[in-house]
Parts: sequence; structure tokens; C-alpha cells
Amino acid sequence: MRRPLDLRHVVSPGLRDLIELANTHDFNRVTEQVRDLRGCTSPVNLHGWTITTDSATKEVVRSYRSEDEPSGRLLTTCGNRRASRCPACSRVYAADTYHLIKAGLSGGKNVAETVRDHPRAFVTLTAPSFGPVHNRKTDSTGKTRPCGCGSHHTEDDPALGTPLDPATYDYTGAVLWNAHAGQLWGRFTIYLRRALAGHLGMTQKALNSALRVSFAKVAEYQKRGLVHFHAVIRFDGPDGHTTPPPSWATFDALQVAVGLAVERARLTVESDAIGERVIKWGDRFKVDQISALGDGELTDAKVAGYVAKYATKNAEGAGTVDRTLMCRPCQGRGYVRGPDGFRDLCDDCEGTGQAEPIKALPVQRHVRQMIRTAWDLGNLPEFAELKLWKWAHMLGFRGHFSSKSRAYSTTLGALRDVRRAWRLTQAEAARARAGLPTTDETTLVTASSWTYLSSGYRPGEELLAAQARHDIADTERRKSEGDPWL
Repeated sequence: MRRPLDLRHVVSPGLRDLIELANTHDFNRVTEQVRDLRGCTSPVNLHGWTITTDSATKEVVRSYRSEDEPSGRLLTTCGNRRASRCPACSRVYAADTYHLIKAGLSGGKNVAETVRDHPRAFVTLTAPSFGPVHNRKTDSTGKTRPCGCGSHHTEDDPALGTPLDPATYDYTGAVLWNAHAGQLWGRFTIYLRRALAGHLGMTQKALNSALRVSFAKVAEYQKRGLVHFHAVIRFDGPDGHTTPPPSWATFDALQVAVGLAVERARLTVESDAIGERVIKWGDRFKVDQISALGDGELTDAKVAGYVAKYATKNAEGAGTVDRTLMCRPCQGRGYVRGPDGFRDLCDDCEGTGQAEPIKALPVQRHVRQMIRTAWDLGNLPEFAELKLWKWAHMLGFRGHFSSKSRAYSTTLGALRDVRRAWRLTQAEAARARAGLPTTDETTLVTASSWTYLSSGYRPGEELLAAQARHDIADTERRKSEGDPWL
């Protein structure tokens, strides 16, 4: 029987845990499991089992139990799309988004290649002004013009996007705009079709029977803390990407319809505390044609790359934090129900409802004021359904960062299924090389049971993950430098 290790002399918890892992029955499996995560920063820890049986022969083809792992649990990637949380998983998400967008522009992934001949536009929609902010404008020659404050700001000046006069800046309007931006986008897609029908002099019913409008969009934060949208909009025939649009459905018609929809799409918000507010788009918007031949400024690959890059960003680009400020035990209310049914002050947040005090956040004054405004508006009864205290760290925005119409192209789920099928194919190839009989996937039945344990690594595993990240980064660097030994 192996004697317990005496590691009291090892000061580092990580090193102490790594030594314990190295003395398990299969340290190679420990390192393999961490390496397979490819640098994921916060893997999901699972406990359970899965068994795959051939229904025809009743033979167990594959079986797995997390209890057989040296650490007694299975580690799987977190799948977080945000680069600030997990750079490794966000790269996978960005790659999937790139292929999703590009398939809708040039075909592939079960999308007809003829879509590259359809009218397509890259549209940027922005928020209106809620007060003058520090900016860095340039003239037609590229020369920097002075800001309203009289200074020439550098590109990395932290003052960019902050109000010239914080006392008169409409923080309430800015937060409410973010909170309703997703609804405004939905209203825009409705008015786009109406505007197109009106511009072409036909009814909406006639338009819908002859033309389908497909789109994919992603949200991005501006420095001033307001979201704006980048969207790919495409005209298809009535049956989708497999049919060409009518000859009258041109890029010029799309451009006109976008302008009309931007002007007409509006939402009205009423409140006794702040009065009536109209949520609308800003005056600045762009409609750029996507080149069909790849020789223009905006090609299929460039547009797909833009959208994929934006899809992994969050509100951190505006200088805010990437975590909710809502106290989870009391759900931001500041109180919990005691055994007697009465309201008791929440011990975790001391009645503030905040997981960490807003005044202590390491953010700029402008961002802090937007967070505080979102928190205060969330406590008004008329805005309770917006749950702004939950989304205060997002400066009020609570919509989907990326979305698409059903017929635009493939789905992220379908792309994951392709990866899963590829892994199964690799496993079958390995069985064949080992001399084992291959299986008919159509007759396989899988049963499984899994329980979530926690997230993150053990201290020793974190050291192994850090080495894996270093190796991946080093390999990528050497590839970019054209290392002939790779």
C-alpha cells in the first residue's frame, strides 16, 4: 500500500497539488485531459457515465465513466464566447461565426453558392447622441481635427467617448436606448420590408411572395458605452438562398429601404419618473455593397472576419466589467425571506443588492454613472421587466450579441455537429488501425447521465493548463514566422 505523501514542506499550493496528481495511477491521462481542453480557462467539471450500444448486436461499442479518471471527474470546455473570459473557447466561437457568416455570403455549409450573386449589403446602425463627447475626428485628408474641448486626442486617450459635460449628459436616455436596442432592431427588420414594398410600389403580401430578406447581425459597443449593430442583409428568391431574387430587387432598392426603415423604426417608453422617451436610431448609418467578385473593398472574407471579431467582444470594450453586479442570494433585491416569511436584510450584500459596490468598481466615471443609472432605473416599477440591475454591468444592453434570420445560412449547432461527427470518424479510424471491427453508426444507441460539479481547474491542473497555453501560443507564433520545423 502506497504511503501518503508528506508535502508540508512544499509552500506553493499549485506545486503541491501537481505532485499529488503526478503520483496518481495515470498522470499521463491527467495531462492528456488538460491538453485536450486547448487552453480553456474555466472548464466544466462533470461526474457521470455514458454507454453506446449497437442495437442490432447488443454489443457495447463505447463506454465511459468519470470515476475511472485519475481525478474522478471529466473536464470539458466552458464554451464561453467572450474573449475576456476564455480566449481559447472564444476563438472557436469566432471561427464558427466566421464560417456561418461566410456561408451566407459565398455558399457552402448546405447554402447554394449562387448567393454570391444576390444583392448583399453590410449595414451599420448607430445610436443617437445623448450629449457631446470627446472624439477624434479627421478631415478628408486624414488630418486630425480638434475635439470640442479644443484638444487633439490620441487613439488610446481614455477620455474618448466620455461626455464633454457630464452634468448635462442624458444618462437615462443612453441606458434606456441600450435596454431597448434589441427591440429596436426587431422593429427595424419589420419596417425594412414595409419600406421596401412601399419603395417598389407593391403590397407587402406581393413582396413576401416574391422575395425573402435574410440577415445576420452582431452588436458592438462604442467607446461612449452605447451599442451599435453591424448586419449582413441579403435578398433571396421566395424559396430562400436556392432561388435568385427578382430583377427589381437590387442593391439600390435595399439601400433606400434601409434609410427609410432607420427613419421610421421607433419605440416609445413612458414612465411617471422620467416622462416619455422615444427610442430611435442615430442619424449616422452606413450601407455598403459587398463585392460579388472579391475585388471590392468589402469582400465576403473581410465581412465574415469583421462579424466574427465583434461576436467575441462584450461590454469590456466600453471600459466596464465582465461580470454581473447583482447579488445572487437576494437576486439584487437587498433582502431575503426568512423562515417567518418576513423580509430580512441580505447578509451577503448588506441590503444593497450589489455583489460588489458600484462605487468601488475600477472603471471610469462615465461608465460608473451608466452602471448606477441602469441600477436605479431597474428599481422603478415601470422598468421592472427590463431587469436592469441584472444587466447594469452591460450598461443596460440585454439583447443577443449575434443573431440571424432562419434562412440566412447554417447554424452554430450544425457546425458543432459537424465537429462531433468528425471526432467520431477519427475514433472509428483509430479502431480500424487497432484491428477492431468498425460499427454502423445508424444502429448505435447512447445512454448517459451527467451531473455538474463545478467550474475551473485544480491548482496543479492550472499549472498544466498554463503550459498548454504557452505551447499553443508558441506554435502559433512559429507558424506566423514560417518556422520550417513545424
